[in-house]
Amino acid sequence: MKVLVAIKRVVDPNIKVRVKADGTGVETANVKMAMNPFCEIAVEQAVRMKEAGIVTEIVVVAVGITQSTETLRTALAMGADRGILVEVAGEVQPLAVAKVLKAIVDKEKPGLVITGKQAIDDDCNQTGQMLSALLGWPQAAFISKLEIAGDHADITREVDGGLEKISIKLPAVVTADLRLNEPRYVTLPNIMKAKKKPLEVLKPDALGVDVAARLTTLKVEEPPKRGAGVKVADVAELVSKLKNEAKVI
Repeated sequence: MKVLVAIKRVVDPNIKVRVKADGTGVETANVKMAMNPFCEIAVEQAVRMKEAGIVTEIVVVAVGITQSTETLRTALAMGADRGILVEVAGEVQPLAVAKVLKAIVDKEKPGLVITGKQAIDDDCNQTGQMLSALLGWPQAAFISKLEIAGDHADITREVDGGLEKISIKLPAVVTADLRLNEPRYVTLPNIMKAKKKPLEVLKPDALGVDVAARLTTLKVEEPPKRGAGVKVADVAELVSKLKNEAKVI
């Protein structure tokens, strides 16, 4: 079975994000970038399935600027076989990414698509679900366990009430949650090997996809600074402040 994994280049999660002075977005110039953590988990899952003999080929796809090739090379160093970059300058919104991925799926014919449950930059949590709808495939979001059994997959999902176990027919789209696995450390020898693995660069026009933005960001601003705490004399004063000042009860 061939597996397609979608990945995204984002600001390194260990970096403090700064808002641009003009409020048009987040500062990315001269900022360390990395693979979205949930996408790393998706790649790791595909690699583990290949090591178990379930998967025969792993194709990783990124939609974004030229520098996204670095992120693809990281995925290749983790164990993916081929990379595809659909090169787009500027912002790419979830619906556009889903349309691009659908075109890639139609071309590659994978038996399973794995994405991260969300990207840590926009937190949209939409691409996997939109792709499922466009393809007409079953989906399972926020998965913490995945087992392939013949023509279906047994899934454990993380939901508000705890864990949900479902079975979906393949081909399908699944989105990886935090507890699905822990991504491996990428070694230097594998980084060197990844440089020789095939990496194809395409344009959206070649796939017949319109990636024009449908949404406009009006302003980006930092959340207000947290105020200083206060000490209360007793429970009655605490309840009074929660009720009359904070208005949470």
